[in-house]
Amino acid sequence: MILAGDIGATHSRVAAFRPEGNKLPLVVEKVYDSQDYSGLTDIVGNFVRSEGIPAQNACFAVAGPVRSGRSKISNLPWTIDSKDIAKQLNLKAVGLINDLEAYAYGLDSLESKDFVTLYAGSEEAEGNTAVISAGTGLGEAGLLWDGFRQHPFACEGGHCDFAPRNEFQIELLKFLLTRHKTVSYERVLAGPGIKNIYEFLRDTKRSEEPAWLREQMSASKDPPALISQLALEKKAPICQQTMSMFVSMYGAEAGNCALKFMSLGGIFIGGSIAAKNVPLMQGPEFLEAFFDKGRMRPLLESMPVKIVLNDDAGLLGAARYACIQKAFGSAQWA
Repeated sequence: MILAGDIGATHSRVAAFRPEGNKLPLVVEKVYDSQDYSGLTDIVGNFVRSEGIPAQNACFAVAGPVRSGRSKISNLPWTIDSKDIAKQLNLKAVGLINDLEAYAYGLDSLESKDFVTLYAGSEEAEGNTAVISAGTGLGEAGLLWDGFRQHPFACEGGHCDFAPRNEFQIELLKFLLTRHKTVSYERVLAGPGIKNIYEFLRDTKRSEEPAWLREQMSASKDPPALISQLALEKKAPICQQTMSMFVSMYGAEAGNCALKFMSLGGIFIGGSIAAKNVPLMQGPEFLEAFFDKGRMRPLLESMPVKIVLNDDAGLLGAARYACIQKAFGSAQWA
């Protein structure tokens, strides 16, 4: 039995898989509110005790950089050490990898129904691929093509400086610099980023917030989800404008990501925001910004672009990584 986890600042998903050849049938999965626990060991210990899982090997995908089997979660007061987890929970081996690296590992476990093609690209597309995923934060990862298979690797590209592309976005940057010392792409391309764009439009009087919407925003537990839903339903111009800006900037950074990783094999758009807003992503803003790279446009026009619909990609990737490292070993394997 393999234990796997996808650990985020909001929710932590832990599951057990029973490997069968190249397949990873799910045995049981539970979702925990991360803020209710003092650390990952408490969550995994709860899972093992409540489900009676006789696992010896595990891998956990975490939202933050991993160095020498240790990670400080970006938006949680946790420091995770794979060796400590292995010792405290009596596990034979524990892997710890970045959440987008796990997502990249999980792509091979998905089926055609798990994708929506935004752009087909070249029929002969082959080479490196890349993943960009906006959710609670913004993650990116690459997959190096060696001529035979892909090798996922992590990065922290979501924390690179936001680069506005027009006067309107320059004003957004100036607005955000009044709130933050630095403005990364994560400040505009994540759930909180949607709210930031909305507040920029509202507070600078570039778009009107009607009274009924002000009340709904004040009462909402998830303002970004409310904004995107109202944009999909075309019920509030300020929400539509917010998501139009968001989708355009998402396309631009996806294009940046594709160029940096030279992803001739394609780029995958992950995360809950894209999956829940496919009609908005299919509008012209995303691809127009993705291709708009001057002399590099023909190169980008050769790359397939797909949205990932399956929210289990990271969890499957962590389990797949555990299977691979169990067979071949790794420096990250405690």
